[in-house]
Amino acid sequence: MPELPEVETIRRTLKTLVLNKKIRSVSVFWPKMIKKPAEIEQFKDALKGESIIDIERRGKFLLFYTEVYALISHLRMEGRYALYQADEPVEKHTHVIFHFTDGTELRYRDVRKFGTMHLFKKGEEFSTLPLSHLGPEPLGNQFDVDEFASKLSKTTRNIKSTLLDQTVVVGLGNIYVDEALFKARIHPERPAHSLAPEEIHVLYEKIIETLTEAVKMGGSTVRTYVNSQGDMGMFQLEHNVYGRKGEDCKVCGTPLVKTVVGGRGTMYCPDCQKI
Repeated sequence: MPELPEVETIRRTLKTLVLNKKIRSVSVFWPKMIKKPAEIEQFKDALKGESIIDIERRGKFLLFYTEVYALISHLRMEGRYALYQADEPVEKHTHVIFHFTDGTELRYRDVRKFGTMHLFKKGEEFSTLPLSHLGPEPLGNQFDVDEFASKLSKTTRNIKSTLLDQTVVVGLGNIYVDEALFKARIHPERPAHSLAPEEIHVLYEKIIETLTEAVKMGGSTVRTYVNSQGDMGMFQLEHNVYGRKGEDCKVCGTPLVKTVVGGRGTMYCPDCQKI
């Protein structure tokens, strides 16, 4: 699943491609993808004639803003956006198409059909699901170390599962939790409440550092992720643990271990990250 750096990269790319384009019409080929409004024709009619004036991100969600509406899009496992000319063949697994008045089309393709779209009147998008429950953004002034420490101190869950909880901090998934925990030298199965204040400060800093580096490199290309122009991210070349099962730790040379924590495949160094 694309995490914060990948979604941020997609957002930045889409802003260069579709900003200020006017929607002539919308085609929906998989109605279950549209979660709000319930009537697909209402979704299509609302966006007709609207122009995309901004694209923002909240955690792993993309927010397309028009003059009147906020379209909240979650890519889930394999969702992709790409810009096409209207006369180009439509690829298999394309489920939503935004037809622009200039003869181009923004197409949403999703092999697994897990992606979702919610349409709100602008200003209402943060007051209800799927955005209302989200925790602070880790890149920006919302992410406060004292509040972060308070949340960790109140849970007996392991730190890996806690960081994956989007109400604690948004945008972190399997890749960047493993990478941040390695940099902070914290075992993924440590109970969150057992972390000392100095460990929490280090972890806080490493989360920000890891995500910042990943955004600069366009995210990590794993499985089918590419940005909206088909370009691959390059942060996977910098991974310390993720995807490196059995390889030697870059710091101490100990073979890396893969285990399951909270139902998620988890990579760590048994020497650098002692429990």
